[in-house]
Amino acid sequence: MGTGSDPNSNSSGWSQARGLVLKTLVLIGGAVLLKRLTKSTTRWDHAKIVSRSLSGEKLSKEQASRDPDHYFNIRNIACPAAEMVDGSKVLYLEQAFSRTPQKPFRQRFCMVKPCPKDLKCDVEVSTYAIRDAEEYKNFCDRPKDQRPLPDEVIGDIAEHLTTIYLKRCERGKRCLYEGSTPSGGFPNSWNGATYFTSELSILKNNEIHTWDRGYDDDGHQVWGVKEGPYEFKPAPASSNNTMLSPLNFPTWQTMEKRIDGSFVLQE
Repeated sequence: MGTGSDPNSNSSGWSQARGLVLKTLVLIGGAVLLKRLTKSTTRWDHAKIVSRSLSGEKLSKEQASRDPDHYFNIRNIACPAAEMVDGSKVLYLEQAFSRTPQKPFRQRFCMVKPCPKDLKCDVEVSTYAIRDAEEYKNFCDRPKDQRPLPDEVIGDIAEHLTTIYLKRCERGKRCLYEGSTPSGGFPNSWNGATYFTSELSILKNNEIHTWDRGYDDDGHQVWGVKEGPYEFKPAPASSNNTMLSPLNFPTWQTMEKRIDGSFVLQE
């Protein structure tokens, strides 16, 4: 009788061990991949997404074409202007009639940052007045070397006007983020108002919807569109050449009178 081990038995043992090692490696690799794929988005990731979504040139042209009695063709443009020490992004925001983009009727700084941990929201977007708005006119359309420097921007941030608290949208909805000002809104005295509210939705196609409304002490709406939010869609690449195409708008003087109670926020 021989005393040596069976070669076939050893080969089978090694094969089983090798298979076990391979299975273990696959399981570990799969777990690592799954962890990466399911890694939760950080608070600052949300702020960056919102900041990026608010930036760029957007138009309400389609909405104005559908319902010219209630909506104007507004050009909404925003771009990065500075970054605060805590990482908050400061955007310059400008709105004008598309026919006269060089004459903005609204200029603001927007500060975008994560919501405080004690609030049930993801991102807060605050607007501020500008100390010398004339100096910033058409800021986003200028070459970067002709814009105020970031330090100047931070120094020109004036009084706080609004804060909108955004939450991630539930799955299945068109939006990425949506939110509003607190229920009591913010003080406002335009056209008999005592306070106003703002709503903001950021859609998956980079479209944004905004809705500003003023109310009196009795809760009656005294300014702002009643039919629904303004819908700003990303401008086509050639918009710089076509943004002045006519949409049968009334004269500038007539629009000024109508817009006071329709869209423009008067702080």
